[in-house]
Amino acid sequence: MQTFPQGFYNTFSILFLVTFLYTCSPQPKNNQNELLALLAAAEISNNSKTNCPPKILPQGIPIANTVVSANSSVSGFNDSSKAINGICGGGELSGSLDVYALNLTGTGATLILSWGGKIVKNVTGIDFIIYENPFRVTESSDRYAFDPMVVQVSYDGTNYCGFDLSGFNSSTADSNKISSWPGFAGLRPVLYNMSSNLLSLEQLFTSTGSGFLLGGGDGFNIDDLITNASCDNTALNQIKSLGFKYIKMTSASAVTNPNTSSGYVYPHSYSNGSDIDGVVAKSVE
Repeated sequence: MQTFPQGFYNTFSILFLVTFLYTCSPQPKNNQNELLALLAAAEISNNSKTNCPPKILPQGIPIANTVVSANSSVSGFNDSSKAINGICGGGELSGSLDVYALNLTGTGATLILSWGGKIVKNVTGIDFIIYENPFRVTESSDRYAFDPMVVQVSYDGTNYCGFDLSGFNSSTADSNKISSWPGFAGLRPVLYNMSSNLLSLEQLFTSTGSGFLLGGGDGFNIDDLITNASCDNTALNQIKSLGFKYIKMTSASAVTNPNTSSGYVYPHSYSNGSDIDGVVAKSVE
């Protein structure tokens, strides 16, 4: 997700912003040249001011800390440690470059993380939050620039259970509205920053309404998991009762929509998929 500095809107016109509305990947695009490079340089400068990621992660925040599988070939953003080194959200109107970018398709479109052998427990309400780097288009808009991803979890590392994606709205007119992508991650801006906007675990899981959380990101409840081709009732009940050890995140474009027999494609021409900042669980043991 290409990010804009916090002060961007005070410096450039709204017209300029609209020109770059569909610049959602951290990887520079061939057709954007000098201005995109300028934006990237400005954002790198903005990130450096926050000193994120921190050298020492905050205590009491169960962040996924182990890379199980990562094969991205996205130039400049294929360092998988970026997905476990801390949450560096840029706020409502900009995103972070401290991310691991997935490919649009193929093996590089999937990332699997774990908590180093610990189990994410099924507790009350939301059980984990995924942080990508979306941003809202303007302060008054209900439109977001994002790269949706499909989420699955597993207890044994073999049988993965996911969430209901049947509410997906394929209308191009509404494709950049969060409501068109129920069950997906990578939709909501990340407000949490482990250097400049410290929040407690309780605060991270505090709802602010309409699916949004105090620290941003997309929250998921283990109780909402459903069966699928790789998850029968036995596997599903095991996760709901015991919790899970592994989380798999895949660019939506690499997952087949049964209604179209093609990927869940956000209508853009970006050269990579979802950009993962990290995952935080509410309770692990």
